Amino acid sequence: MSDLLYEVKDKIATITLNRPDKLNAFTRDMIDAWAKALGAAQADDSVNVVIVTGTGRAFCSGGDVGRMREGEPSALDGKNSLWEGVHRVPKTLETVDKPVIAMVNGLAVGAGMGMCVMCDLRVAAESARFSTGYVRVGLVPGDGDTYFLPRLVGAAKALELLWTADFIEAPDAHRMGIVQRVVPDAQLKDVTYALARQIADGPQ
Repeated sequence: MSDLLYEVKDKIATITLNRPDKLNAFTRDMIDAWAKALGAAQADDSVNVVIVTGTGRAFCSGGDVGRMREGEPSALDGKNSLWEGVHRVPKTLETVDKPVIAMVNGLAVGAGMGMCVMCDLRVAAESARFSTGYVRVGLVPGDGDTYFLPRLVGAAKALELLWTADFIEAPDAHRMGIVQRVVPDAQLKDVTYALARQIADGPQ
């Protein structure tokens, strides 16, 4: 089964990270597929809205650093390759002129939170949790958190979240403005797709 799924139905493209056994941590192949899926949605005139989500109990736990460094001759080459790879998704996302909604079904950590805050709208399940994560593994945020997060929560709060990597529960994320809606887990899909359909059926 593919680690990333892409489906178009009723004017809505759905991109699903599908590596639940690894909390949807992404690999190089998944980055390639993710960027291609965003490009396909942008090029498809039948698509008016894009939804990004994950399977299992995580939205995305960030990059699978070990897998993404495989085959690199040195640690520096591995770091550079990792950064260049991770940057492909936000760079592609910036070219998409259609609304992109993050349907946050669980953990969103590190680059997973970064990808989440890059989306135009975010709907979270009550069980969702967020963390910038990087300082816990000795990395510098490099996928958009430093740009997008201050615009959602303010500069001081963004710095606190980046420097501490504290976990944020869904209600607190809503209060801070990180997500627009928090809904019971069982209602997440219905609420998110209802919002997407409302937007997709409107004037384009």
